[in-house]
Amino acid sequence: MQQLAIHMGGKVLDLLRQLGGEWILLQQVVKELSRRPLYGRLIVDQIYQIGIRSSSLVLITAASTGMVMALQFGLGLEKFGGKLYVPKIVSLSIVREIGPVFCSLMLAARVGAGIASEIGSMVVTQQIDAIRALGTSPIKKIVIPRIIGCVIALPLLTAMGDLVGVTGGLLVGKHELNLDPSFYLEKIFSTITITDYMAGIGKTFFFALFIGLTSCYFGLNVSGGTKGVGQATTKAVVASSIMILVSDYFLTKLFFLFFEV
Repeated sequence: MQQLAIHMGGKVLDLLRQLGGEWILLQQVVKELSRRPLYGRLIVDQIYQIGIRSSSLVLITAASTGMVMALQFGLGLEKFGGKLYVPKIVSLSIVREIGPVFCSLMLAARVGAGIASEIGSMVVTQQIDAIRALGTSPIKKIVIPRIIGCVIALPLLTAMGDLVGVTGGLLVGKHELNLDPSFYLEKIFSTITITDYMAGIGKTFFFALFIGLTSCYFGLNVSGGTKGVGQATTKAVVASSIMILVSDYFLTKLFFLFFEV
């Protein structure tokens, strides 16, 4: 029992240390953003690496999710004569919750691991120290482009993922559930409002910040050589994924209160 308490206490201390370190890193990012130069070319390159190169993974995930949801709800509700509600349920679920969360988790798995391992390798090979020796801020040149790239790319990927996911549900509704496509589209447009769309997209700005900030933090704090790089990569993916899932509840409540008012 005592060992369990010590273990749990250590985990809590690690969590508090991580949150404190990320808060300090965020303060440094905000401070460096007000100084020139901004390295726009590095930001554009990160938008390409994070956004365009992740588009296939995100869109395949969105399409599969929309198709599976339509099939599951359709077969389940058909027993009770509720198959006609499938367009409303699937489209609203994707736009408000499933689309933003799943797209963010896929990006955390791919991009979060890449950022943590890349920065961790730079720390191990002393490239970060070389950047400081040249009088350049690693925060400005390494961290800020990746965070801004995530914040710009993730909402765009989510918007495309929502469209693809709803389209996947439409295809299943037509070919598997024998629903009329015009009826399906009519129910989608009558159900989804701009409020629903903005609530879903609004979450992704926070999710993107969590992914970029967490991955950069673990990458910058690598220790133990190449073994430490692998551990930091795993921690970055796990921590950012947990932050996305936990914060989703509070963001959902916040946006609900904001848009309802």
